[in-house]
Amino acid sequence: MARNLELKARVRSLGDARRVCLEIASWHAREQQVDTYFVCRTGRLKLRERDGAAAQLVWYARPDGAQPRASDYDLVTIEQPAILKHALSAALGVLVVVEKDREVYLHQNVRIHLDRVSGLGEFVEFEAVLAPGDDEAAAARLVEGLAVQIGIAPNDRVAGSYSDLLLVNEAPPD
Repeated sequence: MARNLELKARVRSLGDARRVCLEIASWHAREQQVDTYFVCRTGRLKLRERDGAAAQLVWYARPDGAQPRASDYDLVTIEQPAILKHALSAALGVLVVVEKDREVYLHQNVRIHLDRVSGLGEFVEFEAVLAPGDDEAAAARLVEGLAVQIGIAPNDRVAGSYSDLLLVNEAPPD
């Protein structure tokens, strides 16, 4: 099982965040992603479909919180995503679909994602990839420092996932 440390936040301007990323990180990729989340008893399970890249089935478990938090995950490359999506939809049910345009930058062991999420807005997400034996406290300090450089204020931070935010937006009013 792989592990990373994550922090997600709203950004006031993707353009401003992009300018900082170009100064402190290297450009990696731009992707259109569709994440189909399935009903799951533990953790979260999604099928990620990306333009021009292999699809991935991703299971992960991560506590919600506005601070950098550890995420344990498994990734499986999928050759026939449409068939798998149909099977998982029939067996488990679809929870929500998240569509986003993502820019990926790399700074040391941290992937910086600049995301424009349909129905939610603009975000930055930091993922410090942890190897066995890596110091999680040091990774958290690195992520916190990058958040400061990009101008993330404490009230910009998001505790859950994009799927959680979309589910809240879709909930009927009381």
